[in-house]
Amino acid sequence: MIQLKQVSKSFDEGCTYAVKDLSLRVNTGETLVLLGSSGCGKTTTLKMINRLIEPTEGCIEVGGEDILKQDPVVLRRRIGYVFQGIGLFPHMTVEQNVGLVPQISGEPIEKRNANAHQLLEMVGLHPETFANRFPAELSGGQQQRVGVARALAADPDYLLMDEPFGALDALSRELLQQELLDLKKKLEKTIVFVTHDIFEALLLSDRIAILHQGRLEQVGTKKDILSAPATPFVKDLFSKPARQLADFQEMT
Repeated sequence: MIQLKQVSKSFDEGCTYAVKDLSLRVNTGETLVLLGSSGCGKTTTLKMINRLIEPTEGCIEVGGEDILKQDPVVLRRRIGYVFQGIGLFPHMTVEQNVGLVPQISGEPIEKRNANAHQLLEMVGLHPETFANRFPAELSGGQQQRVGVARALAADPDYLLMDEPFGALDALSRELLQQELLDLKKKLEKTIVFVTHDIFEALLLSDRIAILHQGRLEQVGTKKDILSAPATPFVKDLFSKPARQLADFQEMT
């Protein structure tokens, strides 16, 4: 599991806080969605979990161990990271991009290439067609699939996903959301997924944690949040899409 205990992050020595007094528990095998608007602390929280950013206060545990007592390189190899920018290396083929972390870990080329092909099949990219292509030869949705395969290449226990589908068109986004749901069932990974899209949060989550101005407003299942919003902010947040849907139905 992943656990945050009274975690805060300030980038200006305590004058302001990107995240303040955040306590969360991500249970083994569940998908926790961090939901909120830009600047609410979602990405900062994600980056603190794998020590891309160090917390100012509080404690974060991954697998029951304080992350500040772990070698950050070893920690990050246990945690797959997928983000909106994808970050594929343009001079590497798809196969090489997927096999990068196993290569760094010293895995033999035959084994990592076989694993890369298996992962490409898993995310819907046939290796015979895509393994030797370069990122520039792929669509945005295909690149994002490669990013997911690369994050899974070291068989991590945990997967962090930072608005991975945010830059895609609606059809590609919906398809990848469904594929992620299928992967969840197959792989049983512990996932922290960041989004500002309410419908994406409702679709993908086991539980949702709603952040606003760096603070936790509510955490719970979809049913909990929809039936009993804990704060006026949460109530208003979830009433807006309902009103928009009602307005659209009236127009049509």
